[in-house]
Amino acid sequence: MRVPPHLFLAFDPGIKPAEGGLPGLDVLKSTVNSINLFAIIATVGALCVSGVVWAWGHHTGSHGSEAKGKQGALVAAGCALLLGAANGIVAFFSQVGTSVH
Repeated sequence: MRVPPHLFLAFDPGIKPAEGGLPGLDVLKSTVNSINLFAIIATVGALCVSGVVWAWGHHTGSHGSEAKGKQGALVAAGCALLLGAANGIVAFFSQVGTSVH
């Protein structure tokens, strides 16, 4: 007997995230937290450098440097936003994903 393909879409494998399911979960969380901290510190440095380039370009009349400094400041601000909101973004889309049936 041949099963219609649309019936395969209704199969629920029953997979759900479980806290503490694997050994080393605490080490992984600690590692990701450390990487996030390192990235935030690097972003602060990038914002400082971009601000210096922006100011230097403005005061020397170098419009290209001024534009690159502004661009770097915006990119650093966007990175800071994403790094700070990473948990919330993942939690939001994970919750949206669980509501898909």
